[in-house]
Amino acid sequence: MNFPRHLVISFLILLVTMPGTRTSAATGTAGLEDLEWRLIGPWIGGRVTAVTGVPGQPNLYYMGATGGGVWKTENAGTTWENVSDGFFEVGTIGAVAVAESDPNVIYVGTGESPIRGVTTSHGDGVWKSTDAGATWTHLGLKEAGQIARIQIHPDDPDVA
Repeated sequence: MNFPRHLVISFLILLVTMPGTRTSAATGTAGLEDLEWRLIGPWIGGRVTAVTGVPGQPNLYYMGATGGGVWKTENAGTTWENVSDGFFEVGTIGAVAVAESDPNVIYVGTGESPIRGVTTSHGDGVWKSTDAGATWTHLGLKEAGQIARIQIHPDDPDVA
C-alpha cells in the first residue's frame, strides 16, 4: 500500500520527536514501557458534544456525553464525577451552559445534537442546577428531541 509522502514524513517526525518514546542514554530510562495506564474517567461517556469551562475557575469543567450524562471535573480533568445520574431520565446530552453571573447555575439540554441516523438519541428537554450540579430540576421541552445549544443571559442566570 502506498501512503502519501507527506503523511509518512509527518508520522516519522512525530515518532522521533514524541517525548518518552525513546530510551534516554543519560538516565537509562526506557520510556513508555515504564508508564502504567490508569482510568481517569468518565468510563461510560462515549462521544462528547457539549463541554464548557467556568470563567475564573481554570480547573472546573462540565462535559455532556451523548450516552453517559453530565460529568464534572474540579481538577482540570484528572478525575471526573457524574452529576446527572439519579436526576435525568436520559443519558444523552446535547448542550451544557454555565451562567456568567452565577457559576452555580448550569443548564443542560438533552438529546444528542449531531444527527447520526439510527444512532441518534432523543432527549427529554432542559434541566437546571442552581448548586453547581448537586441537584437538578427539569424545566420542560420534553418533546424537543435534541437541544444543541443553550445561551444564558449574561446578567440574569434565570433567563436562558
